[in-house]
Amino acid sequence: MTRITTVLFDLDGTIIDSVRLILDSYHHTLATHGLDAKSDDYWLAGLGTPLRVQFRPWADDPPRLEAMIATYREYNLAHHDSRVTAYPGVVEMVRKVKSAGLRTGLVTSKNSPGARRGLRVVGLEEAMELVIGAEDVQNPKPHPEPIELALRRLGQTAEEAIYVGDSTHDMESGRAARVLTAAALWGPFDRAHLAATAPDYWLETPGDLLTIVGL
Repeated sequence: MTRITTVLFDLDGTIIDSVRLILDSYHHTLATHGLDAKSDDYWLAGLGTPLRVQFRPWADDPPRLEAMIATYREYNLAHHDSRVTAYPGVVEMVRKVKSAGLRTGLVTSKNSPGARRGLRVVGLEEAMELVIGAEDVQNPKPHPEPIELALRRLGQTAEEAIYVGDSTHDMESGRAARVLTAAALWGPFDRAHLAATAPDYWLETPGDLLTIVGL
């Protein structure tokens, strides 16, 4: 088996438990703009994709779309620090990966400032060598571009990299980028939801990743 030298992570649902805040931010946005409510399941189906993708049904009205994105971000940031926490064991796992000398990076569909804020809240900003956010790519996950860009900037190859995420979009992006994929089952999605994406590894706990990379 090829030695893993690079570990790339998703953020929401993988490192930080922010899912309820994300859902509430969507509900607040639609209510603020006088739009019919959508269910949690509706928003969860697009979890891991950028706001412009999630709000695509309103893309034919650019001013409203921009206003909706602004409303979402205002609400999300206002409640962010008090409601975001790290999943148990994740901070310790990421720090061990970093201290072992493996290359690390965050690949998220959130904008970079918001992603760095999430890392900062849980004490992991210094553990990531780079952050690839929504504004860095033309094609977001499940397209391979975000992961491919992270590897180029780190100067690493796909053959020695693994991407850790919680959603089908994460697994599909990793597969398309030809890296190993690891599905984090401590997030909002279970095996049944992710099975069709055929992850290379299933992570029941953060410690499982340490075993995979040989720590």
